[in-house]
Amino acid sequence: MTKWTPRHEAPEPLEGPVVATITGGTILWFVLFLVQLPFYGWFEDHGHLWWVWTPLAGAGLGLIGIWYVRGREAAIRRHAANASERESATSEGEPG
Repeated sequence: MTKWTPRHEAPEPLEGPVVATITGGTILWFVLFLVQLPFYGWFEDHGHLWWVWTPLAGAGLGLIGIWYVRGREAAIRRHAANASERESATSEGEPG
């Protein structure tokens, strides 16, 4: 098992427009579902019906992802605001 133990620290997570990225991906999945919907009969005849439902599942999971990342962003903002308040309260309490 030591063979699989990492020997270096993990890099910091990349931050960016996470909510916009997840929202865009969710919209893309839903559009793919809508584009394939008119060909439902062809997919059914050829045994590829799962191709129609996969984008819908992706859109549904994307909605859960949007909910999650919006909550994450709000928690990060709350943490930063609390840290800022604690820092300003500490600096105000010090004699100058």
